[in-house]
Amino acid sequence: MNNQPWWRGQKGEWYVVVQFILFGLIAIAPLLPGLPRWGTPWSILTLIIGLGLFLPGAALVLSGLINLGRNLSPLPHPKEDAQMVETGAYKIVRHPIYSGIILGAIGYALFTTSLLTLILSFILFLFFDLKSRREETQLTHKFSQYAAYQKRVKKLIPFIY
Repeated sequence: MNNQPWWRGQKGEWYVVVQFILFGLIAIAPLLPGLPRWGTPWSILTLIIGLGLFLPGAALVLSGLINLGRNLSPLPHPKEDAQMVETGAYKIVRHPIYSGIILGAIGYALFTTSLLTLILSFILFLFFDLKSRREETQLTHKFSQYAAYQKRVKKLIPFIY
């Protein structure tokens, strides 16, 4: 039996805690009074662009969840009985759930004209990049074909990064 505290867990449990703290901060940031916002005509344009990013981001998250199926875990550590998934959204990006959440957060920031939310969205991108590195180390050990998959498919931004 493992007597370590949860935050020292070997499966990266603290990543999940930080992730949900970031989600909460992103959700409430536009509601905080007195923070800088941009005005019209930019607010109208960013509202449209924000919605245009949020919806595809949500679709990417949903597709990633469906494609991953029972392999889904919030931890950056694959389940013992996990199978490698390279179909659906995983054909265009290695971490479609992370990508979709980032895209949705940026869309939300633009939609709400919140500079703080936009900054937090960038921090979320950096966080998911860090979390995915740990996850990919585990996936490379578990699946011999993962290194080839990494060469074929970009990590967080389809066809770019």
